[in-house]
Amino acid sequence: MTQYSDDRVQDQQPGLEHEMSPPPEYMPRYPGSGRLEGRVALITGGDSGIGRAAAVLFAREGAKVAFLYLDEDDDARETLEAVRAEGADCIAIRGDVGDKPCCFDAVARVVGEWGRLDVLVNNAAEQHGQDAFEDVSEEQIAATFRTNIFGQMFMVQAALPHMGEGAAIVATTSVTAYRGEDLLIDYSATKGAILSFIRAMAHKLAPRGIRVNGVAPGPIWTPLIPASFPPEKVERFGKSSTLGRPGQPNEVAPAILFLSCRDSSFMTGHVLHPDGGEATAD
Repeated sequence: MTQYSDDRVQDQQPGLEHEMSPPPEYMPRYPGSGRLEGRVALITGGDSGIGRAAAVLFAREGAKVAFLYLDEDDDARETLEAVRAEGADCIAIRGDVGDKPCCFDAVARVVGEWGRLDVLVNNAAEQHGQDAFEDVSEEQIAATFRTNIFGQMFMVQAALPHMGEGAAIVATTSVTAYRGEDLLIDYSATKGAILSFIRAMAHKLAPRGIRVNGVAPGPIWTPLIPASFPPEKVERFGKSSTLGRPGQPNEVAPAILFLSCRDSSFMTGHVLHPDGGEATAD
């Protein structure tokens, strides 16, 4: 069994994939079938983790892919190369989703390059583990909310003028929205807010033919994990799930693909749960 015992604790959020050991698995497992042929997708947090896995899978399914990342240039370069290796056009955009003008600039760049936007995947997030809630600073709360939920709202506001009937928005929430997590109280709260945002926007956009759904992953082996927890916590990561292990980014990306393409054309306001059974674990 793989040992998740990376002792190189990272001191920045959202973490660096190229420093992880073992490396996350992000490559798609199956040949593409053209489910996103001719579509244009923008993925936030696409440099690593779930975002990278979704970007490469979207490329394999025929999409043009743009992704927004914070400052992880080496990881972004690897994602860019992996997407292009699938034969897809790709744009990597450096910026902070918590900054509203950045979100609008990113969308403008995508539309300027390809003339349309069909799929928005709101995936970027940060989390900061704290044993005592009393030690969670106002600055940490503000940063976590700005990235995790403000950023999703800003991206939707920027994207909507360019999205038409048949477009899809997919948001990454978390198992912590359902179970909570005592080390990640502010993070869990943002993920609960995202869940409500998904449901509200699904009703709001249904008359326009735009579907809004989400995924609630966890526990998934991404850069957020060594960037958030001490080595002893990392070593136990995922073992509480019903399947007894953490998941990989390429085990979440197919759920995002499903919600982004016409396979899910009669679904909106729903959340899929690639979580190894953790949401129902005792």
